[in-house]
Amino acid sequence: MTGSYTYSFEDIQHRPVAVIGAGTLGRRIALMFATRGGTVRIYGRRKEQRDEATQYVAQVLPKVLADRRLGEAGVVTATGSLDEALDDAWLAVESVPEKLEIKIPLWGEIDRAAPAGTIFGTNSSSYPSRLMAENISDKTRLCNMHFYMPPDINAIEVMSNGQTDRGLLDTLLTVLPEFGMHPFEVRKESTGFIFNRIWAAIKRESLAVVAEGVARPEDIDGMFKLALGVSVGPFQMMDLVGLDVVLDIENHYAAELPHLPKSVRDLLQSYIDAGKLGIKTGEGFYRY
Repeated sequence: MTGSYTYSFEDIQHRPVAVIGAGTLGRRIALMFATRGGTVRIYGRRKEQRDEATQYVAQVLPKVLADRRLGEAGVVTATGSLDEALDDAWLAVESVPEKLEIKIPLWGEIDRAAPAGTIFGTNSSSYPSRLMAENISDKTRLCNMHFYMPPDINAIEVMSNGQTDRGLLDTLLTVLPEFGMHPFEVRKESTGFIFNRIWAAIKRESLAVVAEGVARPEDIDGMFKLALGVSVGPFQMMDLVGLDVVLDIENHYAAELPHLPKSVRDLLQSYIDAGKLGIKTGEGFYRY
């Protein structure tokens, strides 16, 4: 049985968004959906992380609104109850660690708790949503919604699971710009979607150059910024995302492409083993 997932902005403006996951990206996703005066509920299992997520939104939201000169502050709450988070939600975005053994059962829980008509989007950065759909009764309601690093990088890749309702995809492509985001449709299933396929090659080669002792992270970042006129380099970006997340993604690519260099994953693992995960632990390739 399938539902209807075609909405206008006016249809959903006063309905909640549920963000499942209160980590680095979950809280940033919640931030963007809080820019048009609506309600956003963040679900997280740990109270400490829930509190950090709502504090982040409270601190950053005024500047985002001032920079956009559009919108109004919404209400952002956090809860340890999926039922509470999903109550009357028009959209549920999952942003939990990049491991199918976590995502698959979680989507089953979300499916049981969500109202009919709720759109499901996974923020997975490397897995197609069809791989986590086995416990979802209506697979036409699920798609990939890959956010980059809002509010600084507001691109979103939207990708069908092969069965996703066309009206759902059109809804997201139409409605997301109202929240200051820029959706791009991935028109064919692609591991890494659009940009991450390109970014993975840059990131992997940068790590290989360091693993081989050719250059230091700061040398690569420095040249990258000068050559491309950007404000951050690959190693700064990896520290921002989290080296544990970077390794999870690279392991996924390696499972599909066994020829990829192991030295890259070994380098990341050495930092993780030393407790250096990036900004979130105060040190990664750089100290913070």
